[in-house]
Amino acid sequence: MVTSDTTLAHHAAPPTTADGLLRRAEDLVPVLRAASDDIERARRLPTEVVERMRAAGIFRMGVPAERGGPGLDSVQQTQVVEILARGDASAAWCAMIGMDTPLYAQFLPESVAREELGDPDTVTAGLILPLGRAERVPGGYRVTGRWQFGSGITHADWVVAGCLVHRDGKPEPGPQGAPGNWRIMIARREEFEVLDTWHTTGLAGSGSNDYRAQDLFVPEEHSFSLGAPRVKGPHASPEAILRNMPGVPLGVARAALDHVRERAAGRIDRTTGTPWPQTYRVQMAVAECEMDLGAARHAVYGSLRRQARLLQAGTEMSPDERVDTVLARVNSFRVARSVVTRLYDLMATTAVYRPSPLDRWLRDLTTMRQHVIAQDQILQSAGAFLLGGTPHNPFSLGIVA
Repeated sequence: MVTSDTTLAHHAAPPTTADGLLRRAEDLVPVLRAASDDIERARRLPTEVVERMRAAGIFRMGVPAERGGPGLDSVQQTQVVEILARGDASAAWCAMIGMDTPLYAQFLPESVAREELGDPDTVTAGLILPLGRAERVPGGYRVTGRWQFGSGITHADWVVAGCLVHRDGKPEPGPQGAPGNWRIMIARREEFEVLDTWHTTGLAGSGSNDYRAQDLFVPEEHSFSLGAPRVKGPHASPEAILRNMPGVPLGVARAALDHVRERAAGRIDRTTGTPWPQTYRVQMAVAECEMDLGAARHAVYGSLRRQARLLQAGTEMSPDERVDTVLARVNSFRVARSVVTRLYDLMATTAVYRPSPLDRWLRDLTTMRQHVIAQDQILQSAGAFLLGGTPHNPFSLGIVA
């Protein structure tokens, strides 16, 4: 349960630098860890947890300095998410999703970005995939549909909803002859009906409920295409919202490794009477997990830094450079679950009893591993792109018509 004597100051001014925000994230780790049971039981982030994250400046991490934020780049955003995941996976997942507001703002008209999304602590949730239908009407669209995986929707200010545009009842062709016109609608959370569907074993506290709308009017200026940014820059790229995702699995795996190493220090092998620090199988398991996690982590951050240099320079990326971050992202989810599975097996029956957090970490990683961005179709898309074939998920590569 979250209490008032935690290390995070409620009313301190939000940080204005990356270092300041990273320190605030570290302060939140014990807060989130103490609240993990409450978060999981509630199947959403409790209000006090959300407010502590908001007060720490978590949701404003991507807001540029000229708009009152610390202006973290994708590497720094991933670091913040990774730190938070050491405390609680669901909270980190919601932070990763909720901070997308300034990224979406780069595709929306200036008036909407400044006037309606101008609060640097604004939280956004929702699914961008085109599961809804948007019928063109004067001044905008009439939107109907049902979307899944609205992570953080229970505390969001705005909600996005991907749609295929129709005109006079017929599908509208997309830009450059694309078979459909994919546009993303954004409206206040109160304009959608949130459905209590998120009954899961993992990431239970993310509140990733379904939501729906029926004949909702959305003004034209509240819609956008990820293929048509309003501004230029490193974040005005379709896949910018995906870059900090690896922070969640990396942070959970790190927490699990730290936990097992701490427990191993005082444990004795029952069969041989040998202390765990002197036991070969324990030594090997810990070393191999550190090796695998370290390699996956370096791949994530190395690829993000290389991508940032190319984007900053305005250099056209080669196919290999474009898939670099994609492969590292998928691998981070795979490796994290593999690491925690091995640690779970190492700890054996003690892992299944509370208050051991290993069971929750394994369930959280198994659930997040099912996200489309961690699935085989992303690898297929990367391989197809490298070979000149047709990607099944071009968006994951930053390709939007």
